[in-house]
Amino acid sequence: MKPVAPDRIDALPGKRLSESDTFNFACHDGLACFNQCCRNLNLFLYPYDVLRLKKALNITAGDFIERYVDVVMRPDNFFPDVLLSMADNAEKTCPFLTDTGCAVYEDRSYSCRLFPMEQGVIMPDGEAKPEILYLFRPPEFCLGRHEDRPLSPAQWIADQQAETYVRMTRLWAEVKALFSADPWGAAGPYGPAAKMAFMAAYNMDAFRDFVFNSGFLKRYKVKSATLQKLRASDTELMLFGFDWIKLFVWGIKSDRIRLK
Repeated sequence: MKPVAPDRIDALPGKRLSESDTFNFACHDGLACFNQCCRNLNLFLYPYDVLRLKKALNITAGDFIERYVDVVMRPDNFFPDVLLSMADNAEKTCPFLTDTGCAVYEDRSYSCRLFPMEQGVIMPDGEAKPEILYLFRPPEFCLGRHEDRPLSPAQWIADQQAETYVRMTRLWAEVKALFSADPWGAAGPYGPAAKMAFMAAYNMDAFRDFVFNSGFLKRYKVKSATLQKLRASDTELMLFGFDWIKLFVWGIKSDRIRLK
């Protein structure tokens, strides 16, 4: 889910969908194109994706980042994007693709769940509420778009059990949109502060250690009930990390964390 400027909507590829529009789609192993979409991808991973995948693989977030992702800084942005690294083979397949399908299907990423639909967040100026944008964008080789199965965006999200992914990724998109401006000063987007912000977003295991085993709690006031949740839940820790990034980088206050 990417932040979209209102004046860039018409330039986006794909067919825009309203909440009441429908599209036809079904994916199954009876289609000749089955699993062809799992090759040579620019597959963006968001913090909740990493949380779910590292749990599915029973590794730390740091190990997942080291083994499975490329971290890329795009022009005119000041926070890196995280992309899944493709396998080192002729077809550049997804590293989780097997002969029978996806090895991490129950924990597949937000983008995989929503395919062939995409979402963006229209980030208006001022106080207006961000708006969700839906796009239907199957590749030409996709035969699933010819199946007689009409779905609205909400029906497809529910069908793919993607409601939590959508909610978490929207919250991250709102944080990520802040980084269209440069907050880093002379240290730049590869400096110590930027690395700490990246850790808080994507490396939740290292961030938990930072919260509980450094001087963090001497500098920040966090309620004991919140701390209990952070010890027990990666999801709560991730959301707390979003709040901390907004405070640490942008000075945006939160009810859950305050400077002492």
